[in-house]
Amino acid sequence: MDADNNTDSTTPAAAASTADTETFTKVKSKKTQKRKREQDGADMDTEEPVANKRPQFPPISGDKLKGPDEMRKVAVPAHRYTPLKENWLKIFTPIVENLQLQVRFNLKTRNVEIKTCKDTQDIGSLTRATDFVRAFVLGFQVEDALALIRLDELFLESFDVTDVKPLKGDHLSRAIGRIAGKGGKTKFTIENVTKTRIVLADTKVHLLGSFQNIKMARTAICNLILGSPPSKVYGNIRVVASRTAERF
Repeated sequence: MDADNNTDSTTPAAAASTADTETFTKVKSKKTQKRKREQDGADMDTEEPVANKRPQFPPISGDKLKGPDEMRKVAVPAHRYTPLKENWLKIFTPIVENLQLQVRFNLKTRNVEIKTCKDTQDIGSLTRATDFVRAFVLGFQVEDALALIRLDELFLESFDVTDVKPLKGDHLSRAIGRIAGKGGKTKFTIENVTKTRIVLADTKVHLLGSFQNIKMARTAICNLILGSPPSKVYGNIRVVASRTAERF
């Protein structure tokens, strides 16, 4: 009887353990999951990429592109009032007729004010006109400054002689004299070789030209300020100019 009771008591426990083993799900190790993800990724890479649709935006009208009217001001120093008055018609005509801008000289503030209007078509016209007037105010001829309106990739650059080397008194005067040369010979030679325009205004040097040409002229002028003889500077800029011509 005792044996029968023992067997009867162990039977439900054994049945419960077998039921647990049947319902138990084996948890996969992290290495197995990682290996499976890598395989899935490899399979995804081999598949053809899905073509993404580009967003289509309607073109913007010219009126919205221009935005509100803008105005730029160019200050005119006292020593340029008379040249501005004498050449006003030459300055006024290309700005109004070619660039379709409005321009006036404010007598109270002594500024040349340039403003866009409804007839302005190119949004870059305001910048060109401002550079044109600024070049004339710095001392360039109207004909030279007009190149900023007609041609692209022309720039203005200004620097002081004392920025290159801190000179004072007669040393500063001699440096400016080396840049100009006798009767302006050195300045004209640098202009012709580098195809730029140079204005010497006291200790200021203003350059007008393309980026590469301005770089050549600036290097020559800096060498003159530092004390190089003009003959050596002539040779250097001629070599650089010939290399540039061969390159293009």
